[in-house]
Amino acid sequence: MVLHVLKLYNDLTRQKETFQPLQAGKVSMYVCGMTVYDLCHLGHARVMVVFDVVYRYLKASGYDVTYIRNITDIDDKIINRANERGMPFTELTEQFIQAMHDDADALGVLRPDSEPKATEHMDEILAMIDRLIERGHAYAVDNGDVYYDVRSFPGYGKLSGKSIEDLQSGARVEVGEVKRDPLDFALWKAAKSNEPAWDSPWGRGRPGWHIECSAMSTKALGDTFDIHGGGADLTFPHHENEIAQSEGATGHPFVKYWMHNGFVRINDEKMSKSLGNFFTVREILNQYDPIEYGAEIIRYFILTSQYRSPLNYGVDQLDNARAALTRFYTALHGLPKAKAAGGEVFVRSFREAMDDDFNTPEALKVLFDLVREINKLKDENIATAAALGGVLRKLGAILGILQGDPEVFRKGYSIHGSTTIRVKPEGNIEAAISVSLEDVGGAIIGQVGPNDEKISQLIDQRIQARLNKNWAEADRIRDELQAVGIILEDGPQGTTWRRG
Repeated sequence: MVLHVLKLYNDLTRQKETFQPLQAGKVSMYVCGMTVYDLCHLGHARVMVVFDVVYRYLKASGYDVTYIRNITDIDDKIINRANERGMPFTELTEQFIQAMHDDADALGVLRPDSEPKATEHMDEILAMIDRLIERGHAYAVDNGDVYYDVRSFPGYGKLSGKSIEDLQSGARVEVGEVKRDPLDFALWKAAKSNEPAWDSPWGRGRPGWHIECSAMSTKALGDTFDIHGGGADLTFPHHENEIAQSEGATGHPFVKYWMHNGFVRINDEKMSKSLGNFFTVREILNQYDPIEYGAEIIRYFILTSQYRSPLNYGVDQLDNARAALTRFYTALHGLPKAKAAGGEVFVRSFREAMDDDFNTPEALKVLFDLVREINKLKDENIATAAALGGVLRKLGAILGILQGDPEVFRKGYSIHGSTTIRVKPEGNIEAAISVSLEDVGGAIIGQVGPNDEKISQLIDQRIQARLNKNWAEADRIRDELQAVGIILEDGPQGTTWRRG
């Protein structure tokens, strides 16, 4: 049973609202997923992590959640990329669907309840287009195209805040289009040579991009559902067009709450291939050892910004995320396993933060407060500290962090190298990593130093030096390791180490 009040910002009404699902105790959520013609970039990672946290928190709050995230597997970019590589479009999309799943799994993103594909919903797409024509919201033209009549839908622009008059001033008809109005958009595109096509009442062709999500979401969740999410770049025209299509076809309100995450910026510039500041998820992950260490750093970094705010990516931000997680795992290090207990004030504060439009930065601050309490109790009452460590892991799980082995995380490291992603002629994805330590210069995130075996050897030498009361040698070894970022910690159980 849900016993607290969640408020979320609704982009449709432009204000925070108390979340009240259409059906008590149940939530229906649809998020626009990837167009699978390339590897996931940092912007995709943010969408996946943001709505993964929404999904986790709603479930932790007692809701029965149905989470749908679609896959666009037919699109101009997909067709062009497949033709460039001389391969069937289905082979290309399956390749990148697998890559997407690999990246999502690495980032700790839970699989949605369903991932519908556009190509598997042609019957629903055709049926919706047919209904739109019947209801006067769409029209077919002689060449086999079908267009949505934007002016037939009085509510057009209500999500984006754009007026028909403002849109009209910049609209134009592209070469080859025969639509009646520059504002109209394609629901069905007539077949062209060297392109996949499906049968339809208007001739062979393929769907436009926007109609796919309307057809898939309403099939999975009904005419009206609770939450629709995606990146801010989809607000217009994609989500605006989804509303026009879905409400035009069903006559019912489409979505109750609209959520959009903010843009990703690279060193305070918009992320863009043209600017040369475009990073794929695996380009970033391949800079870490082990990969799981880097994935948690990226996930934590994403959570440091409230989901609607811009997210600025840079070396300093990743370094801050690494340092924060090291602090968390250092608090958990050495604690005996214990069931989560106590810490009610921290649990309540964590919920208050998350109930305020999924405010993850504030939730992380609560976890830092909890860490301070754990560290204070380690010397006073190890059992209570261990129970609070269980609370820290339990709250961390809602954010998808702090589930790893503290020892493994504390010994992970990362560097900035040069990573290239290439596709073999047969189409298999391969990550080729080329790192030259001489070229890394000052771009070190963690510390690149001796490997685990060498560190253990030096620690053994230091232990022997201390047994021999050779304090100068023991200090020299400690300082040597510290100079390359290896921090030694002496305790009742012996000497442990971590990367600083």
